Amino acid sequence: MRPIKRLSLLVLLAGCATQPAYERPPVELPAAWKESAPRFAADGRWWRIYEDAALEKLVEESFSSNADLVVAAARVDEARALLGEARSGLFPRVDAQAAATRQHNSAETAFSPPGAPREYGNYRATLNVSYDLDLFGRLSAGAAAARAELAASEASREAVRLALAAQVAKSYFALRALDEQVDLTKKTLSLREEWLGLQRKRKDAGVIGDFELRQQEAETAAARAQLPPIEREREREETALAVLLGRTPAAVFEPSIPRKPGPDEALKAAVVPAGLPSELLLRRPDLVEAERRMAAASARIAAARAELFPSISLTAALGVESAQLGSLFTGPAGLWMLGASLAQPIFAGGRLEARTAAAEARERAAVAQYVKAIQNAFGEVRTALAAQRRSRESFDAESARAAALAETLRLARLRYENGIASQLDVIDAERGLLAARIARIEALRAQRAAVADLFRALGG
Repeated sequence: MRPIKRLSLLVLLAGCATQPAYERPPVELPAAWKESAPRFAADGRWWRIYEDAALEKLVEESFSSNADLVVAAARVDEARALLGEARSGLFPRVDAQAAATRQHNSAETAFSPPGAPREYGNYRATLNVSYDLDLFGRLSAGAAAARAELAASEASREAVRLALAAQVAKSYFALRALDEQVDLTKKTLSLREEWLGLQRKRKDAGVIGDFELRQQEAETAAARAQLPPIEREREREETALAVLLGRTPAAVFEPSIPRKPGPDEALKAAVVPAGLPSELLLRRPDLVEAERRMAAASARIAAARAELFPSISLTAALGVESAQLGSLFTGPAGLWMLGASLAQPIFAGGRLEARTAAAEARERAAVAQYVKAIQNAFGEVRTALAAQRRSRESFDAESARAAALAETLRLARLRYENGIASQLDVIDAERGLLAARIARIEALRAQRAAVADLFRALGG
């Protein structure tokens, strides 16, 4: 066969082996967001929107110590090392080899002809070079897959960072909300105990009877019973946050979480990026990870298909060999070798075809996971947008309710002191006001958590 025909055949075979150029599958996206606002925190540190220095320190602490983030970073290092291993196959391999043997042959075998020495040595030193021709793209496809997997691992690490920051913020504000609920319950209990003391004096003076006094004692005990569950929940949240921060077991057992003192009733407006929602694909780390996993699966198909075609290896050696160590580096001891080998799989029991089919199945799964990730992403964004809007409305409603009940309690006490209303009216007003104030604190916590969820849904 002529050289030109041989070259044409090799080019044809290479064309059959290559995988079609990778393209991200099209996905139907909404035309635009229903809301838009300026982008905040271009450096990705979106939690600064809360303007809470204690929270910022806790987030930074979690980035340095959280176990999940350490695991994600280790996986990135592993993927980077695997990429280096895959890329090494694209370059020649050079190694040095030295060997020394001493041999004594039997006089009763054909290996010892008459007059030949039965005992002799052999010394050899060579520099060996081997190179696999990547004619059908097997090695380059493997390197491309490893490169995509490294990008996916890096995106996975960023997804962990984003989720960690959101969870720290939510846990922090839950802890602060519980602090405010404990303080509010203690203040309410203190007022009821003062009121109970006043009622006891009124009982001693004969103004009220035992029935009214026992009612007030029961309500005071009810307020006292509300405190332990809230304190228990606060201790649980503080412990969970300490674990999230990656603190030592001793610090987890006795956590001390610094936080902004006093109540903070300022609402934080959520930020929605202006522009097309397709920008979300470049922002959310989990979408980047899914897309890179899909690209890696596509490259693995090309690598598996290339194994069906011949593999060509070039080898060379340059060195010296001698029967005597003293003459090893003399001119006559020199040697060299050039070689080429070609291996074509003929029958492997269907192993190579099965490997290709498995790679194709993994690609189909990766495509489905990518589409699902996009669906989940836009679902989370829509849910987060609705949550931050509705939580703000709930906070406004609870604020109005608490203000109205505070005035109701003032009037109920005034009417009771003037003999117009009963003590039960005062108790009902106190109970309603405490519930409204706790609900208002919870609504504020939910609004702040909704902001964190929205930033996480938008990819930070």
